Amino acid sequence: MNKKEIIIFITNPVVVSVVVLLVLCLIKIPVFFSLMIAAIVAGLTSGIDITTTMNLLFGGMGANSNTALYYILLGSLAYIMEKTGASEIMAYEISKAVKSNKFLLYLIMIIISILAESVIPIHIAFIPIIIPPLLAMMNKMKIDRRMLSVSFGFGLKAPYIAIPLGYGKLFHDILETSFGNSGLEISASTITGTTWIIALIIAAGVTLGLIFFSRNREYADKNIKPKDLVNEIPKLNKDHVLIFLSGLIVIVIQILTESLPLGALCGLIFLVVTGVVKIKNVQDMLNGGISMMGFIAFVMLIAAGFANIVTESDAVDSLVKIASSSLGSSKIVASYIMIVLGLTITLGIGTSFGTVPIVASIYVPLAQSLGYSTRAIILLITIAEVCGDAGLPSPNTTLGPTSGLSVDGQHEHIKDTCIPQITFIGLPLIIVGGLLTAFL
Repeated sequence: MNKKEIIIFITNPVVVSVVVLLVLCLIKIPVFFSLMIAAIVAGLTSGIDITTTMNLLFGGMGANSNTALYYILLGSLAYIMEKTGASEIMAYEISKAVKSNKFLLYLIMIIISILAESVIPIHIAFIPIIIPPLLAMMNKMKIDRRMLSVSFGFGLKAPYIAIPLGYGKLFHDILETSFGNSGLEISASTITGTTWIIALIIAAGVTLGLIFFSRNREYADKNIKPKDLVNEIPKLNKDHVLIFLSGLIVIVIQILTESLPLGALCGLIFLVVTGVVKIKNVQDMLNGGISMMGFIAFVMLIAAGFANIVTESDAVDSLVKIASSSLGSSKIVASYIMIVLGLTITLGIGTSFGTVPIVASIYVPLAQSLGYSTRAIILLITIAEVCGDAGLPSPNTTLGPTSGLSVDGQHEHIKDTCIPQITFIGLPLIIVGGLLTAFL
C-alpha cells in the first residue's frame, strides 16, 4: 500500500467503526451501547446523515429478529429448567462424571457444544442452563473459566466448519451456493475435504490454551449457593421428565419445520399444557427468559442494524479496491491481506454466515487470477469468516459463554471470553492459515 491507500484504509467506515467498537468494549462500555455508537459512527463516516443512519440501524434489525426471538424463547425454557431444578440434575450428572478432573470437564463441554451445533441445533442456549449450577464445583476445583471460554469457542465453531450437519449443513450450503454464484462450482465433498484443516488448527490452538490456563485460579462463592453436587443428589420428578421431553419436542419441530422459534414455542406450550408451568406463571416464565437471554437477543438485533448501515454504504467496495491494488506478486502477502480484509468485513457486518456471499463474490475471481487452488480459496474465505467472528464482543460465540460464566460477576466479557478466544482461536488461524493457503 502507498501512503494514500493507507490513509483511505484507516479512515474507511468499516475499519473506523470496528476500532470504535473494540475500544469502547475494552474500556468496559456495555456491548449494547458500544454497538449502537459504532453503528452510528459507521453511518456518519460513510457520509450518511444521522436521520438516515438511525433509520438504517432500526430498519436492519429485522434481519436478526428470528434469532432474537429464538433466544428469548429458549431463555424461557432455560429459566423453567433452573426453577424446577432440572438444570441441577444435568449438572449433577456432569459432576459425577468429572469428579476432580478439570480436563474432563473441558472435554465434556466441548462435546456438548459440538452436539448443540450439529446434532441438536440449540446453539448457545445450553450454556446458561448447565453452567450456573456447576460454578460452585468449578470454584472448588479452581478451574480457570477462561479455558471454558476457549473450549466453548472450539465446540461452537469447529462443528459448523467441518461437519455438514445442523448449522454446519447451513454453512456448507451457503459456501457452495456463493462459490457457484461467483463462477466457481464446488462440491460438498470438496468443502468437507478442506475445512477439516481449519478445525484441526483450532484444535491445536485450544490445546495450547489448555496448557496456558491449566494453573489453578481462585474464585469466591459470590451470588451462588455452594452445593456439593456429587453428594447432594437432586431428586428426579415428573416435571423434570416433562421438561426433558419438551427439549425433544423443540428439536423435532426444528428439524421438521426448519423454524427455530416455532420449535422453542412448541416446547414451551407443551410445558404449559402438561402443567409444569401454571397459566398464572406464564408471564414469570417469559420474564425469566428475557432476563436470561434478552441481552444477547437485543445485541443480535443491534448487530443486524449495524450490518445494514455497512452494506448500504460504499465502505466494503472501497476496502476491496485497496486490497486488489495491494496484493502484489507474493502469495503469502496476498493471503494475509485477503484474510485480514475478509475478517474486517465480517467484523463490520457482524456475521460469519451472512458475509460469505459478499466475501466469495470478491475473493473467488481475485484468488483465481492469482493462481490459488480451489481448496486454497475455500480456506481463505472460511478462515476470514471464522476469524471475524471468533473472540469479538458481539457474536453469540462469545456472548453465550459469558452469559453462563459471569452470573456471579467474576467473569468479564472482554478480558475473560473475547481475548482468550482471539489468542487461541483467531491468531493460530491467521498465522497458520495464511501460510497454508499460499502453498496449498
